[in-house]
Amino acid sequence: MAGFKQGSSVVLLSGGMDSCVCAALAARDHEAAAVHISYGQRTEERERQAFIGICERLGIERRLLVQNNALSAIGGSALTDAALAVPEAGEQIGGGIPITYVPFRNAHFLAVAVSWAEVIGADSVFIGAVEQDSSGYPDCRPEYYRAFNEVVRTGTRDGRIQIVTPLIGLRKAEIVQLGLELGAPFDLTWSCYVGEDRACGVCESCVLRLRAFETAGVRDPIAYAPPAVAAR
Repeated sequence: MAGFKQGSSVVLLSGGMDSCVCAALAARDHEAAAVHISYGQRTEERERQAFIGICERLGIERRLLVQNNALSAIGGSALTDAALAVPEAGEQIGGGIPITYVPFRNAHFLAVAVSWAEVIGADSVFIGAVEQDSSGYPDCRPEYYRAFNEVVRTGTRDGRIQIVTPLIGLRKAEIVQLGLELGAPFDLTWSCYVGEDRACGVCESCVLRLRAFETAGVRDPIAYAPPAVAAR
């Protein structure tokens, strides 16, 4: 397999707003490859569609699609277990770890991305983790990535691959503004936890996204269902 030039990167691209902006940054500054991991989440097909569209729009040609069956088999999250309802967003988003948290998910994702980076010769792995204005997931904290970088340093062939989190300290509205500056294709992204045709507008991910666009003073380009018919 042909290697990448020096300074190349692998970007974890779920198809959501944050990962899209992260991919736009990676594609601007590096020779970028994108990896998408399906894990039995409710909107698996829609997220995969978003991944493909974003890659095409950003000109990312090298892509890897991976199926992770472990996370849905383990369960424990409303995103992977149909018996657990996805709640509507509460008043205090981020007040605790919500039922939509997929246990240790980003470790699975990073392991795949780092492995691929080793194989193709990429120097970095970009992930759109966000701590500010987020749902409070523990695997989106800066200390998590500092620790994971140490794991990568000690557990890879030459220890040079770096995990990069360019959005982790930004507010959601700042991410929207950055994406607009970069020309990130927000119209192709998908953030909703439950809908695959039109976003529900009431899950935590939708509410955070809508607030971000409103604060940034721009209209969210994706379609939302009216509250009375929102996909639940």
